[in-house]
Order: sequence, then structure tokens, then C-alpha cells
Amino acid sequence: MTTSAQYDAAPVRRVLVLAHTRRDDARDVARSFVKELSAHGIVVRLLRSEAADLGVDPAAYDPAVELTDSETDASRGCELTVVIGGDGSILRAAEVTHKRLTPVLGVNLGHVGFLAEAEHEDVAATIEAIVAQRYTTEDRLTLDVRAFHDGELVYSTFAVNEASVEKAARERMLEVVVEIDDRPLSRWGCDGVVCATPTGSTAYNFSAGGPIVWPQVEALCIVPLSAHALFARPMVVAPSSVIAIEVLSGNQGAGVLWCDGRRSVDLPPGARIEVSRGLRPVRLVRLHQAPFTDRLVAKFGLSVEGWRGSAEKRRQARSAADDAVPRDEGSP
Repeated sequence: MTTSAQYDAAPVRRVLVLAHTRRDDARDVARSFVKELSAHGIVVRLLRSEAADLGVDPAAYDPAVELTDSETDASRGCELTVVIGGDGSILRAAEVTHKRLTPVLGVNLGHVGFLAEAEHEDVAATIEAIVAQRYTTEDRLTLDVRAFHDGELVYSTFAVNEASVEKAARERMLEVVVEIDDRPLSRWGCDGVVCATPTGSTAYNFSAGGPIVWPQVEALCIVPLSAHALFARPMVVAPSSVIAIEVLSGNQGAGVLWCDGRRSVDLPPGARIEVSRGLRPVRLVRLHQAPFTDRLVAKFGLSVEGWRGSAEKRRQARSAADDAVPRDEGSP
């Protein structure tokens, strides 16, 4: 028999909090999240090492803070992950949550913070939105990356922003052949090749001269780095395409594969790297519905002074019409 108490019992809510604990401001913000979320009956989970850095006593909160030693399972059962730091911290959180598809909410304490949804000054409003569950989630395309040598798989991982094949030695160029969907495209002597997602189009891809791609566009970007070739332009290919980069066996030096600038593996001559759309997306929390254009303007500090868009023209027309309305003689 099911009792009314069982119907009324609310499910336990859990939130994983990750922070860049080497920064004083990040530790302060993390403690605020732990205190306020716990005060609203939400169970906060922390990595044990980070709880020690924060000086958090789990028993001092009601409900008690949960501690875990496993990054792989840290977000199990959590409705979202709050990560406090810059884009590097958010990419780390994506690694922690990727297996579980747990939504990630970034609080930016860095410089640009393109992946973050909230800024340092928005902490109180962000906590309020989490408590009220006033947020949405957005799935972003990722990359699955595999490295082969002599036909054997030697490394596999994923990337949120990009996978880049680069020369390992500064003084030596890297000779590569790039192919798309099992067909050769071009041979380049270069510093490397960047394969990016739309999310990563504002990161390494952008710095390398690649196009900015709106997140809603499903596509993959390819950008050669300092290639010595006539045909060496940034390209955008279908999300279903498989990009392969072969490090030619005649290279005098080795290459290196970097994923999100965080994980790397050495590539001997003859290595082959395959990049395709990831099976699992990364899930980002959104507190606002502002268009991507506004995010670009804000994050890059773009000048829009003098803009006279249709909405602005309508506002000015309404203002002019109001001023033209004749007033009664008795009106002040």
C-alpha cells in the first residue's frame, strides 16, 4: 500500500560542485554555493580533495555534504554540475560528467569564459535559479578521437572544443595527408591541423584563423596551421564526415595529438588520427535565452555603437509618436 506521505515525499536533489581550488576567489564562490544550496535542502557533492582545499566539514551542513574520490562517477545521480573557474575548469568538468551526460553550469572567473553561463557577480541569482530549477539545457556536439599506429588503436578520447595534431619539435615541419570520408584531400607541410566543433570555433580554431560557427549549426571545422601549400584554407564539413590525418612515415620528427589542450599523446611517424562526431554530446546549462550574437558581442567586446536595427527603429518611432500627441490645456 502506498501512503500519502510517500506521494508527498520530494525526491532528493543533488548538485556536484567543482572549483579551481588554487584560486582564492574560486574557493570563496564555491563555499557560497555549498552553504546556500545546502540551506535550501539540496545535497551538495564534492570531490574529497577539493573539500579539503575548501575547508568544508561535511557534517556541518544539513543535509550533509557528500564526498567522493572518483571523478568518473562524481556526477552520478546529480541534476547538474556547477563549475567555478574559467573555460579550462569547464572543460575539466566536461571530462568528469561526460559519461553521465550531467548538465554543466559554468561560473566564470576567467577572462573570456565563452563556455560559462554566469559571471562572478551573478552568484546569488545563479543559486536562486538552481533552487527554483529555472534553467534549461543545451546539447553541444563533441568529437570522438582515435589514434592508430601500424593499424592498431593506441589511444581514444573525446573533445568538446577541438582535437589538434601538431609538430612535436619547433624546428621541424610536420608532413601530413588529410582525408575526408576515406578520400584524400591534400598533403601539407605544416605546424599542424586543428579539427574543431562549433563550440570550439571561438577557441583554438578562432586563433588559428578558422570561422566562427553558431552552436546550433552541426558541422566540423578543419584548420591547417601555417601550411606550406596553395590549398590550405579553413574548411567546414558535414557532421557525419570522418576526418583522418596521417603523419607521413617520412617525417624526421614526431607529432603530438592534443584534445581540448588538456590531454595529449605522442604520434610517431606513420600514425593515423581519426576524428568524427562524438556519440555523447556535452550538456550545458542555460540560465538566459540571449542569442549567440549577443554572447559574441559581450565576450569579445565588439563595437555595435550606432546600430539602428528594426527593434531600435520601432522604439524611436513610438517615442516620437508619444511626443507628437497633443496635450489637454489643463495638462501640466
